Amino acid sequence: MRIVRTTAELRDHVRAVRADGGTVGLVPTMGALHAGHVSLVEAAAGRTTSTVVSLFVNPRQFGDAADLTNYPRTEAEDAARAGAAGADVLFAPGVDEVYPDGFVSEVRVSGPLTERLEGAHRGPEHFHGVTTVVAKLLNMVGPDVAFFGAKDAQQVLVVRRMVRDLDLPVEIVALPTVREPDGLALSSRNVRLSADDRARAVAIPRAIDAALALLAAGERDAAALLGAAAGPLADAGLTPEYVAIVDAATLAPRGTVDAPSLLALAVPVGPVRLIDNALLSPVPSDAPVPALSGAGSTGHAVPPTPEKG
Repeated sequence: MRIVRTTAELRDHVRAVRADGGTVGLVPTMGALHAGHVSLVEAAAGRTTSTVVSLFVNPRQFGDAADLTNYPRTEAEDAARAGAAGADVLFAPGVDEVYPDGFVSEVRVSGPLTERLEGAHRGPEHFHGVTTVVAKLLNMVGPDVAFFGAKDAQQVLVVRRMVRDLDLPVEIVALPTVREPDGLALSSRNVRLSADDRARAVAIPRAIDAALALLAAGERDAAALLGAAAGPLADAGLTPEYVAIVDAATLAPRGTVDAPSLLALAVPVGPVRLIDNALLSPVPSDAPVPALSGAGSTGHAVPPTPEKG
């Protein structure tokens, strides 16, 4: 696997792949790769001729300077893991390569998709930073397909909106959240959890499980489902930033789960802020509960069908 630092070298590689009739997949990451990232790389390698994994800790999407400073950086380990999963290029540009001196442009998706949930709690600059860097990466790489994790369900919706609005010729694919055996969603930030905080963090998937169990029993009232989710968090001494049930496509608040909805959570656990989600769909009362917890489970939201501009 090659490690590439510049856009010029990356484009030379992509041109060579295209000259041979090949296709290119992109897995955008900020590094500190885990099994969730590996699943994206493996999917990309299975669908495309060349898989590019980008590794760039984007300063423009961090509203908290301490979060940016403390974000884990493990390039050597990331390169080994990406290569083993099937990537043939690790694109690891410096900040000056992505945002050269004098850079003043910004790509924004306006409206409710970026104003609710994460946008409301992390500030508008978060998604402005996300869409700007994703637009840059899509332009730098020029992939046929880009792969994202559904744990960041709102981000996937925002990126798809941007791709659609700008007629970008790329397919956006969201793949299932990968979880620990106890249900905790994998995150690069999990390494910063103390042993005690790690034990408390399992209350997040348990909160989702509680809401899913009540939904499967026939409850459709959002307030009741949110009440069920609140119990495990309170028992663990966790105070969420938000626990919300919203429309799965628009993120508009829902009072009743009578159409595909998203249960979304953001929960500080010690020094780490964790997010998670699950898709809520009306189901018969005798249907099995799609539990999140347990080995091999991947309960989560996968936003609507992939878009291609």
